[in-house]
Amino acid sequence: MVDIVSLLIGLGSGALGGNVAGSVMKSSMGTMGRSLTGIIGGTGLSFVGQMLGLGVSDPTAGGGLNVSSILGNVVSGGLGGGILTAILGMLKK
Repeated sequence: MVDIVSLLIGLGSGALGGNVAGSVMKSSMGTMGRSLTGIIGGTGLSFVGQMLGLGVSDPTAGGGLNVSSILGNVVSGGLGGGILTAILGMLKK
């Protein structure tokens, strides 16, 4: 089950990944557009990764914060945000 901590990590890292990918590609979507597509992609990949058990697990498992799970969620969120922003940026050109 997806918890609120994983969701928040996916939101933040997705927005960051979307902005980084948009800046690298020199996308014309603007900061808000890159952030929104990054949030959608980052949250989506974090959610899917956690549901499929792809190494992204509950960061609060065991009663405390699990650093490896947090890093996994950050990476999957950033990748998801970056990938979706890159795809939409290429389609927009």
